Amino acid sequence: MKQIANELQPKALLSLIFRWLTFRISLEEIKGLNKWHLIAGLIGTWFVGMGRYWDDPGAQLLQHLGLGSVIYIFVLSALLFVFIWGIGAHELSYFRLLTFISLTSFPAILYAIPVERFVDIETATTMNAWFLAIVALWRVSLLILFMRVIGPMSTMTALIAGLLPLMLIIATLTILNLNRVVFNVMAGFQEANAHNGAYEIMLIISFLSFYAALPTLIVYILCAAYRRSQLRTVDNQLSAVYKQYPTGTIHDFETWLAADAARPFMRKQDQLKAFKDQGGKI
Repeated sequence: MKQIANELQPKALLSLIFRWLTFRISLEEIKGLNKWHLIAGLIGTWFVGMGRYWDDPGAQLLQHLGLGSVIYIFVLSALLFVFIWGIGAHELSYFRLLTFISLTSFPAILYAIPVERFVDIETATTMNAWFLAIVALWRVSLLILFMRVIGPMSTMTALIAGLLPLMLIIATLTILNLNRVVFNVMAGFQEANAHNGAYEIMLIISFLSFYAALPTLIVYILCAAYRRSQLRTVDNQLSAVYKQYPTGTIHDFETWLAADAARPFMRKQDQLKAFKDQGGKI
């Protein structure tokens, strides 16, 4: 009970969220995530979701209630999990991924700022467009860093595995719901709306994602095949070490690897060589 109480302390939770939003993500904190972190993240996502659409006349009921954002992160996490698992990530789990995405949803609170009440529509449109770009880049960068830590994997591998499912989601939404945005853009936004700039950016991103999804998928398959091959190679090397050295030294070796897990995966081969050179003792 004392441990749960400590985990629920607002100061500790806010400190964790602040560290993650400022790109200080550690494997130990990811491993320490529990249901209370997820509950806090879902509540935050709910409030941010309501704030994002509260003054958007084109939003649907679920979006106004904030439930659309909550449902979305469950679907997004499931899709991301499939692609990250496919490319290989040692510490990945759906729960950890979902909790991380929920706890890093807070930058979207920028959308709730009613800038159109303080500036003219043209300026508000520009500001909302910048808010969208900043939040999108911020959260994608956090996701890439998260993947590098739990992989561990290189930045390029994390980019491919992280951006591909996002492209597929946007491309699907483009096919299903593009008519509203296209009509508004082609009509010159006859009805003034501070969210028009964000719709323009989404239109550009949608077209780019639609045409880039297939080439990115091909690159992803090649990267996954290569990385899986390297994983099997290292596993075979580790099996050989297991047979050669006593159990106690193997435990030391595994602890050593775990402590250094944030490095790109291929560095483990260098660690393996150093382990052998030291006679199996760390």
